[in-house]
Amino acid sequence: MTAVLHTWGQTLSLHPHLHCIVPGGGLNAKGEWVLPKKSTKRSIRNQKYLYPTQTLSAVYRAKFMSCLREQITIPQQIAKAVMYKDWVVYAKRPFLGPKQVIEYLGRYTHKIAISNHRLLSINNRRITFGYKDYRASGANKKMTLSSIEFIRRFSMHILPHGFTRIRHYGILASKNKAIDLNKAKTYFGLGKWIKQEFKWEDIASERLNIIPNQCPKCKKLTLEVIEIIHPMRGPPSAIKPNNDF
Repeated sequence: MTAVLHTWGQTLSLHPHLHCIVPGGGLNAKGEWVLPKKSTKRSIRNQKYLYPTQTLSAVYRAKFMSCLREQITIPQQIAKAVMYKDWVVYAKRPFLGPKQVIEYLGRYTHKIAISNHRLLSINNRRITFGYKDYRASGANKKMTLSSIEFIRRFSMHILPHGFTRIRHYGILASKNKAIDLNKAKTYFGLGKWIKQEFKWEDIASERLNIIPNQCPKCKKLTLEVIEIIHPMRGPPSAIKPNNDF
């Protein structure tokens, strides 16, 4: 599967959750591609779900807690309270094809906590933005926060340096693509996945219709790097807070 981490809700509150795309099938122990029960190559798109949605939340909760307990010690009182809560897992029907998959990924992979079009008014003290209230059937509402509170909420969703927000598992993992992913592609009669490397010059000319290093004004001369001017100082680094500040 491909999993994308989101940490925010509509009001910039802390709401960690995953958006996952799961293949409608998988490889068995023999390395053969297996479809869900009562499915064929033609009918796979008509199937509702790969896994019964009624039990998905409960099974996910149990599996998650089991793996978590292998890593840390969880007091029984806390574990019991967590297991009594309803865990929400929302599943959609399969995509119609590759275009829909790319469109979905494009919406969720590079979003930030809030986009500019949701900002309605800004001044030195308060910020007003629009949001959808899903508890009220997705009604459009407005929220006004102090500038400090807005910055606090937004800062909660800045991930640590080097944190990987998008991960691929199973046949989509980097180490498995050349073998396992190609087994799935062979089953569906698709071309094999081959790792390709592209130069930025080729992408600029073929995809963007830009001639690399061409002067943007005269369109004739070739740009050459004469000198690289380095910044006068390095970027700001993390320092311990000064209590006197």
